Amino acid sequence: MEPRGWLPLLLRLGLICLLGAPSEPRLRVFVVPHSHMDVGWLHTVQESMQAYVTNVYNTVVEELTLEKKRRFIAVEQEYFRLWWDGVASDNPGDVTWPFLSAHHAKVRQLVSEGRLEFVLGGQVMHDEAVTHFDDQILQLTEGHGFLYETFGIRPQFSWQVDPFGASATTPTLFALAGFNAHVISRINYNLKEAMQDNQQLQFVWRGSRSLSAQQEIFTHVLDKFGYCSEGFYWDGEPIFPHPPENGWYPSMQFPVTWERLQSFVEAVLYNVWVRAAWFWTPHVLWPWGCDRQFFNASLQFANMDRVLEQVNKFAYQHGVSMEYATLGGYFRAVHAHQLSWPVRDQRDFLPYSSDMHHAWTGFYASRSGLKALARRASALLYAGESMFTRHVLLAPHPHLDPAWGLQQLQQLRWAVSEVQHHDAITGTHALEVGDMFVEHLSSGMQGVHTLMASIIQDRSPAQSGPEPGGRLAVVYNPLAWTVTTIITLTVDFPNVSITDESGHPVPAQVQRSKEVPSAYDLHVLTTIPGLSYRHYSIHPSRRPQEDTLEPVTSLASSRQFGRRLRRRGGLVGGSLVPVENDCYTVFLDKDTNLMHSIWERWSNQTVQVTQSFMEYHAKSDFDQGPISDNYVFRPSGRAKPAWEAVRMEIVAGPLVTEIRQEFYREVDDREPTFAIYSRLAHRPQSSDGELLCHRIEQEYRVGPLELNREAILRTSTDLNTGRVLYSDNNGYQMQRRPYRNYTNNIIAQNYYPMVQSAFIQDRRSRLVLLSEQAHGVSSQGNGQVEVMLHRRLWNNDKWAVENDLTLNDSSVVHPVLWLLLGPWTLTSGLRQRSGLALQHRPVVMLREMNETARRGSGFKLQEAVTLPSSIHLQILSIPGWKYSSNHTEHLQTLQKGLDHCHHYHYRHHHLHHLTFVMVPHLQGLGSGCSPLPCSVLQSVLQGLGSVVSVEERSLTGTWDVRKMHRWTWSTRDPPRHRECVCPCVCGCVNVCAHVCSRPHPPPMSR
Repeated sequence: MEPRGWLPLLLRLGLICLLGAPSEPRLRVFVVPHSHMDVGWLHTVQESMQAYVTNVYNTVVEELTLEKKRRFIAVEQEYFRLWWDGVASDNPGDVTWPFLSAHHAKVRQLVSEGRLEFVLGGQVMHDEAVTHFDDQILQLTEGHGFLYETFGIRPQFSWQVDPFGASATTPTLFALAGFNAHVISRINYNLKEAMQDNQQLQFVWRGSRSLSAQQEIFTHVLDKFGYCSEGFYWDGEPIFPHPPENGWYPSMQFPVTWERLQSFVEAVLYNVWVRAAWFWTPHVLWPWGCDRQFFNASLQFANMDRVLEQVNKFAYQHGVSMEYATLGGYFRAVHAHQLSWPVRDQRDFLPYSSDMHHAWTGFYASRSGLKALARRASALLYAGESMFTRHVLLAPHPHLDPAWGLQQLQQLRWAVSEVQHHDAITGTHALEVGDMFVEHLSSGMQGVHTLMASIIQDRSPAQSGPEPGGRLAVVYNPLAWTVTTIITLTVDFPNVSITDESGHPVPAQVQRSKEVPSAYDLHVLTTIPGLSYRHYSIHPSRRPQEDTLEPVTSLASSRQFGRRLRRRGGLVGGSLVPVENDCYTVFLDKDTNLMHSIWERWSNQTVQVTQSFMEYHAKSDFDQGPISDNYVFRPSGRAKPAWEAVRMEIVAGPLVTEIRQEFYREVDDREPTFAIYSRLAHRPQSSDGELLCHRIEQEYRVGPLELNREAILRTSTDLNTGRVLYSDNNGYQMQRRPYRNYTNNIIAQNYYPMVQSAFIQDRRSRLVLLSEQAHGVSSQGNGQVEVMLHRRLWNNDKWAVENDLTLNDSSVVHPVLWLLLGPWTLTSGLRQRSGLALQHRPVVMLREMNETARRGSGFKLQEAVTLPSSIHLQILSIPGWKYSSNHTEHLQTLQKGLDHCHHYHYRHHHLHHLTFVMVPHLQGLGSGCSPLPCSVLQSVLQGLGSVVSVEERSLTGTWDVRKMHRWTWSTRDPPRHRECVCPCVCGCVNVCAHVCSRPHPPPMSR
């Protein structure tokens, strides 16, 4: 496509006014070549590798090698690692790309010279709205570990240019990882326009309220042109599934011939001067590339070389010089100006709207099932890491090959990292790509389940049960403090006997299953020390006679309430049924079968609380205007009730009382479309049941939905909240979300992401929602909070239909929320610990008792790890990277080309590298700092072996913090530190401990 004809005239007019006759170039333009390669979106990873990714790296490396002035930035490490370990490692006889045998050496040379720069450096460019910060750290660590092990480099600049909104968590984490500058792009359209007009696209961001200036980071918002450079794509669009044999691609730009050269020059100069007016310094960042570009880097560079050469030939006349650059080159030039920059506080850039009609808040709930699976996989990985680490270092493992165990963890690390991509966990991908994510997660989870079962078998050889048909349940607590909770198992018999590892009876309750009428739910009360597990024997039992002492679980009683039609007005609350434990009394209205109110014992306050399922009807006709889709939420009006009748059952027992409410779309429907299963646990008498008592656990059943419906659970209270909502940024810190009266699309623009928690409050009480997965959340009315649980959409957008990017999700989902109610003095402390208790619930492993058993010494209990209640053990793992923690030594090793296995090698070394990331637990709204005593480290390290050394490292482990000197940026606002006895404990303390494990005999081969 030719550049537009009116540009030369505008350019000349502009230059006459602005330039005069400059003696030297006024603007220095940094042309940053890049290719935006989504790790899953419209095509699977394998399809993308075949169609274009391989050619991107093949041709870029060759073109950079041929011409020293050229540059390129690489972003997502999943693609690069696949290429590096696959194509780039092929044998020298490859006739397709004869230079492949030297690819590793060429890349190392380019990296060492700074001409190929890795920015961001994570496995993917993660989403910032619906990801948990645990998983952001994981995917960043995975990529950084590979880059450091392979090249000895640590990325220092971010490139978060495509996520749909920007969280305040991300700049904080990037600062802790050692980054010097941060790049974002997608922020609200009207805010970006205002920031452009006021030259505020660059600022110093203090993303954490508690860290303040300690971890601030310089942030650059890409202007309205974003990360693409329209009109300068000479290689066209890739063809799937394979590149064309003739080398011709659709949408290839006209080449830069002598006749067209001047029009290209005028177009780029006009664009440069437009951009320059929005920034303070005379340096212009000009991203060159877009989605799936540079698969023919030769064609790209050959054409752009001519444009840059012509611009620079007359640089003194028009005042502009242009050069290929990396992101680091641009930021070094900006930093050298030593300007005083404005400061942005901990506010985020969410939600994101691309214009007044398109609020990108729908993806907060798209593909709810995948969001749940991703978080379950993350929680399982967390549990598997700590169990594996303690087992390998602390205990003999004659039947477990640790190298095999590490492979299982690495597979799940890869899958969990992959699904954090901004088109993965968001649900904004094609159906085939979603199947890929599910397959990778499921396969990785199966491997870690097998690993954990193998560890249990290694330490606790299987025992024959007292009689056939029984089961052995091993319950592992992945948290580093004692947990008292109730686990639920499914059994086929109502008369059950359950004993612990010592043969003592265990409190339990059995009741008919809410999902499978022929089965039974077995609730078991358990108290498990930190990073430890308990063993329970479960077997059928005959009802004991008067003269027998055989322990039998309690059978719950049930009260049935018939269907009640949905009321459309009138008085309610005339006949209430109480359901209580030691902390709450929930009142249910027998006339409506709905919740009426909750009395909270600690404050002696009663709050009216009612819950109902509602639906937004989505706009779906593309020809009639904006529609709801995977990304965008566009309702046709206010939410409407989604049911006509509800039935209720109260199942009561000594451990748990369960309220079952089933909602029917039509009065005569046989099966409910929606359900709420609420549980109140009864505080155990001789154990710490504070967290267990102070929550109302709710599991929902939602679906299948009708087409173009978006289902919400609306909780209405008599709290005077003023429609102010608080929701979390990635499970890290809370954001205040006042209701805003927008002119257009007001409902959708007042939706926010809830990754782990949200709450509403007034002066007397606070209602907290804790979530197992990400959802959209809003407060559309005073005292209300609504959570979007599920979406099912279909539209006639031709592009979406052709790319299978629709949301016809007919699944049934089972999200979980925990409700906490009370004054803020009570709920503030409970919220963080309860959130972790929900996120990292005990892992239950079952096996049949009548299997062939190896006779051994019986159950072997591990020594518990117990941390203070204000400290959370973020991760305990053996990463498996092969590098020295001494940077100089590692670089020397790389230069020698040796395979240095100092970091991890089981068969030849007993030296292991552990990573602890400890975060003060009170990090939310209004949290402060507290010192980290040495006893905390001792609690974790004791029993793991002899500690050789302990180092404080950066967030991703690649920097010794004593040698990590980040750039300082002068600001207009003075820094405001929160004083701490130990400054690092205000954020994350990443401790790498070298531990000599106890020598064990070599493992048996698998």
